Amino acid sequence: MMTNLFSVFDPTTAFNLSLNWLSTMLGLMIIPMSFWLIPSRHYILWNKMLMYMHMEFKMLIGMKNINKGMSFMFISLFSMIMFNNFLGLFPYIFTSTSHLTMTLTLALPLWISFMLFGWINNMNHMFIHLVPQGTPTVLMPFMVCIETISNMIRPGTLAVRLAANMIAGHLLLTLLGNTGMSLNYILLSFLIIIQILLLMLESAVAIIQSYVFAVLSTLYSSEVN
Repeated sequence: MMTNLFSVFDPTTAFNLSLNWLSTMLGLMIIPMSFWLIPSRHYILWNKMLMYMHMEFKMLIGMKNINKGMSFMFISLFSMIMFNNFLGLFPYIFTSTSHLTMTLTLALPLWISFMLFGWINNMNHMFIHLVPQGTPTVLMPFMVCIETISNMIRPGTLAVRLAANMIAGHLLLTLLGNTGMSLNYILLSFLIIIQILLLMLESAVAIIQSYVFAVLSTLYSSEVN
């Protein structure tokens, strides 16, 4: 039972093909079409959303680094994760963001680049971050250990948070969907309503988790400057 349940997250079981990771690139096929046409409602809505995200990340990063184009990197990260989360809600489309292979590939290089930049260019600033302001002298060695561990597990928490939220919602939808064949018409109608509500919840989770991933990455980058 457990093998069949988790097989929906196996990229090699569906249709005996290993091409499911191509779903990561489906968003690239959707976005550029709007740029070849006269500005439409879709393009205007997308542009407004990007400008809102730019203003949001600009406040988190700081005005001195916004001219370097850092906000566009996080906007692209947010867009990519959001598209993959939404595409995973469609039947027979592989959810790449439910795998640690994908989420760690996004989180680990970002964290390593932030740490290298911070320790090479702002070493004193990085040492200051290890001891919070107002810490008693007796507790300083313990705070350094705690801050070091919390800093080292950041890429893991980013990756696991995104993957776990995607897996949890899909597992719940799969579990409820498998019980539909053994229900009568009245219970089946309730099940369909619950599935629709869960799909709406998962749509919100798809946006929230991509936003959380991008915002936390932005906050981690602002700490090394």
